[in-house]
Amino acid sequence: MSSFRTIRLSDSRYEQNGLRFLTVKTPNLQGRGDICLSIPKVEKERTDLPIYILLHGVYGSAWSWAMQGGAAKIAQRLMEQGQIQPAIIAMPSDGLWGDGSAYFAHNGKNFDQWIVNDVPLAIKENISAAGEGSTLCIGGLSMGGYGALLLGARFSEKFTAISGHSSITKLEQMAQFVEEPIAAYTTDLPNVIDAMKIHKDQLPAIRFDCGRTDILLEPNRLLHQQLTDLNIAHIYQEFEGGHEWAYWQAHVEKTLRFFDETLNN
Repeated sequence: MSSFRTIRLSDSRYEQNGLRFLTVKTPNLQGRGDICLSIPKVEKERTDLPIYILLHGVYGSAWSWAMQGGAAKIAQRLMEQGQIQPAIIAMPSDGLWGDGSAYFAHNGKNFDQWIVNDVPLAIKENISAAGEGSTLCIGGLSMGGYGALLLGARFSEKFTAISGHSSITKLEQMAQFVEEPIAAYTTDLPNVIDAMKIHKDQLPAIRFDCGRTDILLEPNRLLHQQLTDLNIAHIYQEFEGGHEWAYWQAHVEKTLRFFDETLNN
């Protein structure tokens, strides 16, 4: 029996490029949310494949990581080559509020609970390769990096590893991207470092990176320094590139490898 009032799963006869889609109605969104999935083929039947959640940035949706970032194809290649173990790649929408929900609760909708609870539950109930034994990791780009770092810290008991690319580190940085005023989100600005401090003793494994010509480079450098000062273990890297899909396409592999290494080494 489903935990959701309504849920729809795409028909395997018409799916393309190995992508599946779930549409879920949930009280947390006061409506429906979409999840794009890439499910690997495995020799032996599995019910405990890990779930790697990738969060998109502003203006995007459930299809962004697969059809702009190539994440599913990259993951498939790494799995086929034996470079990472099989895992489900889950790419949910952010709840589709304004230019971006920022993945926390506001305006009467629980965008954080949608990602942290609804997305894994919908997958476990509808995809036979997932189940209660499925480990969760979370990553994202830009606003999605903010979501991954923030949710990974706030709900540290649920996630084994966190990864961010070109991440927003403070909500106020959203003003550089969205039409909606920051006050429309909240007057209590949730910042990544604050969540990291609160949950310092039980944080998952953490990595993040940023391009050297990215508009968010200095905030990412500051977060790195703050985490270092707090003796919070993490990996921080810088590469050539800006705040653009070419950069995220080039570096999402690092997220997938980091998740795999954290789970399997």
